[in-house]
Amino acid sequence: NIQDTVFSQRSLMLSDSEPVSNRMACPLYVCFLKELKCYLFSNSLSKKREDRMIKSMTAFGRTEKTFGERTYTVEIRCLNHRYCDIRVHMPPQLTPLEERVKKLVATRISRGRVEIAVAVRHTSLAPPKIEVNVPLAKSYYEALCGLSDALGIRENVGIQTVLDMKGIITVTEPEEDIEKAWTTLLACLEEALQAVNSMRASEGKAICDDFQKRLGPVENGLSQIEESAAHVVSDYQNRLKEQIARLTDGVVELDPDRLAQEVALLCAKSDVTEEVVRAKSHLKQFRSMIESDSPVGRSLDFLLQELNREVNTIGSKVGDARLSQIVVTLKSELEKIREQVQNVE
Repeated sequence: NIQDTVFSQRSLMLSDSEPVSNRMACPLYVCFLKELKCYLFSNSLSKKREDRMIKSMTAFGRTEKTFGERTYTVEIRCLNHRYCDIRVHMPPQLTPLEERVKKLVATRISRGRVEIAVAVRHTSLAPPKIEVNVPLAKSYYEALCGLSDALGIRENVGIQTVLDMKGIITVTEPEEDIEKAWTTLLACLEEALQAVNSMRASEGKAICDDFQKRLGPVENGLSQIEESAAHVVSDYQNRLKEQIARLTDGVVELDPDRLAQEVALLCAKSDVTEEVVRAKSHLKQFRSMIESDSPVGRSLDFLLQELNREVNTIGSKVGDARLSQIVVTLKSELEKIREQVQNVE
């Protein structure tokens, strides 16, 4: 194991003053370099294989960080959706940052409904600023008293009645430095998005494994249909001869040309070669797409529609009971795959 091997200057029997050319000529040193190259190349391929994976649209990420006198909490919830729908819920003082948040999330998530909730909690004891609009309160009071006299209502106008009027009291939270808030909010968003994408990748791998498990029976079923289709003509020809011989009790001589014509008509109606070839081509594309880290959910859905169309056509053409049962199995597997595709980004 290259990780457990220690290649020191002593093990190479080279001193610090040894020329570089001599070190490169040492067989052990050359062997070490080759093994190191293979190890790094293998790790690179492994990482690339992990990166090339479909992602799920459902995930959740949460982070909470304290910066100075404020604690930021960011929650990101991803759900299935046909398009990319990003919704942000944040305190009024951070509203100017809403578009920045949407643009950032859109660079990481391209499909699905994304709900982002941002909360800010002030840890300091500094109270909010409260302002009372005294002139407006006086105007309300005078107007209410005038209304009371005009209607002949003997009731004093109390302070609570005035306070209930709109605009009397204004509560202002401590001012927020938008650029400073963005710096701290960005750190929270990055961490939450990392958690979201990690969950999306994990669920995507599970979905991909399920696809691989179900694509096998579909391919096998198509191969069985293709193999059986090669014998359809000869089987039908023999069956037709037997039926005619049985009905005529061997009295009527069978016209070979007429028989060939009937068989040719059957071939035209029941040949499924083209459908099987197209279906296998769609399956090949499907396998290629699920190994991609690009958003392929819609493309997979389209391919499944085409696959179902080919399988339905095959089902309408085959008359053999065994082949019909295979078609039913194919439809069942494709329906299960279709349900999973709805979760793919």
